[in-house]
Amino acid sequence: MNLKLLVTAGDGIGPEVTNEAVKVLEEVMALGGHTLALEHKRIGGIAITTDGTPLPADTLAAALASDAVFLGAVGGNEFNALPPDKRPEAGLLAIRSALGGFANLRPAFAFKELAVNSPLRSEIIDGADILFVRELLGGLYFGQPRQWDKAKGEAWNTMRYTRDQVIRIAFSLAQKRRKKLCSVDKANVLEVSQLWRATVIEVAAEFPDVQLEHQYVDAMAMHLMNRPRDFDVVLTENLFGDILSDESGVITGSLGMLPSATIGGKVNLYEPIHGSAPDIAGKGLANPIGAILTGALILRHTAGLEAEAAAIESSVRKVLERGFRTTDLARGNTQGLTVLSTTEMGAKVRETVKQLLAVSSQLLA
Repeated sequence: MNLKLLVTAGDGIGPEVTNEAVKVLEEVMALGGHTLALEHKRIGGIAITTDGTPLPADTLAAALASDAVFLGAVGGNEFNALPPDKRPEAGLLAIRSALGGFANLRPAFAFKELAVNSPLRSEIIDGADILFVRELLGGLYFGQPRQWDKAKGEAWNTMRYTRDQVIRIAFSLAQKRRKKLCSVDKANVLEVSQLWRATVIEVAAEFPDVQLEHQYVDAMAMHLMNRPRDFDVVLTENLFGDILSDESGVITGSLGMLPSATIGGKVNLYEPIHGSAPDIAGKGLANPIGAILTGALILRHTAGLEAEAAAIESSVRKVLERGFRTTDLARGNTQGLTVLSTTEMGAKVRETVKQLLAVSSQLLA
């Protein structure tokens, strides 16, 4: 397998965590006899500073010529005064739109070892394993018209949807999991949600083996906190999916643990869901696990290397089982735990995945 991967590490902690994830990918690909061709380009705040734009033309060209794009995080306080279309986040929205990926996959799962990190009781989150499927190119983030009229003191955005393929992708993924799908909308108020629900019901007829339920977004926000184990695949639109999947960070215990994949377009885009965290950038405090698990999604959804992806995920669990933590995961009583820096955690995962794959090779020999 030859994988051509563009790395856009971005801002803040983005380069730190992405670097550790890439090292894990290089280790796994080499052990499997695969080729990983890396290219590095700028996006976000660093691109504004260096190139005068949040998405340079050569970055976009390299992205479109790659098999997948691995994004760190973008943003920084020094850019907050810029107009919205000039900020680092504009580069993120632009590359998402250009690559065309409309289905954003955001897994949220409970690690038994991190139950103490969650504000929820362990008996509520134990065994929770949710895959959020978020529509990524529609809704308020991209709908037109949109405007901020400072003179009049008013602003508006447009939530607009057409019949979308993301629904079919969500049902297909549910078939491969526990065959349950919850569609989240606000159909009691919004016409776009009424279209959404009607389309979900229509597509559901093609997947009779998948159990379908509907929830309003406000109710779903509560259900995620009091009965997360009841949900398998959660399908929703752009804004709702952004909020709900971030909320699910309390199930895992830290936003630093959560990966994501954007599929369905010309080139798949992968990024951990946490932000650039400029307050801890360069201090070795960032948790690289979300980025490392994002690397596993690259192997699964673009490279088709399921065994290697699973090995990375198993390695993360084993490292946690052995009591290794980054600062965000070492809250409260740290007795029996070993707190690691960003690079040290990355090294532990690499060491463990190397051992796992070596054992697998011996068993197959």
